[in-house]
Amino acid sequence: MAPLDRRDFLQASTLLALGPALFAADPAPAKKKIRIGQIGTTHGHASKLEVYRKHPDYEVVGIVEPDPLLREQATSKAPIRDLPWLTREQLLNTPGLDAVLVETNVAHLLEHAEASLQAGKHIHLDKPAGASFPHFQRIVKLAEEKHLLIQMGYMYRYNPAFLRLQEFLHKGWLGEVFEVHAVMSKVVPPAQRKQLADFSGGMMFELGCHLIDSILWLFGVPEKVTPYPRHSLASAEDNLGDNMLAVLEYPRCTITVRSSAMEVEGGARRHLALCGTGGTMHIQPLDDPAALLTFAAPHGEYKQGTQSLTFPKFQRYVADAADMAAVIRGEKITSFDLSHDLAVQKTVLQASAMPLDN
Repeated sequence: MAPLDRRDFLQASTLLALGPALFAADPAPAKKKIRIGQIGTTHGHASKLEVYRKHPDYEVVGIVEPDPLLREQATSKAPIRDLPWLTREQLLNTPGLDAVLVETNVAHLLEHAEASLQAGKHIHLDKPAGASFPHFQRIVKLAEEKHLLIQMGYMYRYNPAFLRLQEFLHKGWLGEVFEVHAVMSKVVPPAQRKQLADFSGGMMFELGCHLIDSILWLFGVPEKVTPYPRHSLASAEDNLGDNMLAVLEYPRCTITVRSSAMEVEGGARRHLALCGTGGTMHIQPLDDPAALLTFAAPHGEYKQGTQSLTFPKFQRYVADAADMAAVIRGEKITSFDLSHDLAVQKTVLQASAMPLDN
């Protein structure tokens, strides 16, 4: 199975390498800052606002939280502290506003994304892209019509281990890929389980979506997706899909994705293992990545046999912010286009045993 030719991994790798330099004290030449605001405080990744507050390319103008209680709870949090509170209308009418981070709970993501695009703003939309595929399709069409960026908030798009894997696939060093295994799990406390149970897709919808985004970036759209949803924790007072498995089928390869809500120290075992006729690469853990690489023959600096790979410290969303700035300024095209985002969302819903016509 060959990687997608249209994915320019060299562009992404260069951006990742430049990421730390973007925090230099004296960037030259100076560029106009991108004015950005955030809608929502309740998404699990809403704290990414801190990345944008520290980033020299951005000016954060304010934050929106319609719920007074949630606003009060968030006021003292470091990523939000001292920012002005605005209504959505005030934010979207802020002079010179370029972009919006949409960080509400999942049920309201698409509503605020659509309003932001209607106002002519680029958006960073956190994952997953809602539960309604037709609504997301309308939003994508709106972005296309207005020539606006939708950047999805999937965590591993600029992960250095995934970029290295893409390089090996691009060069053909791993041969013909015939199987991939991917796992992303954690222990979810009872209160959060009840919140996640609002969506029938459970942990595949909540966590497995990150893996599916990377898998489609590496391998393209699967021919068939078969979900195996399961509720396993008998003592739980909910119906959360807490032990989820999906099989993605390609012409000569099968890929399994698993996500559970019960794995003790699950973060340390989050992994992706790829097996090809020319070698195997096993990335574990994913969030601070390391890898074991086995080649059937030597390639470049890599020997025949097994070797350990280490990578630069990976901080989520730093490279995402840099990429968004470059796209908005017209310095590059996005590495993840809207057709990819549509395919990912469709696959996420299929893998989560959720309807596509809702």
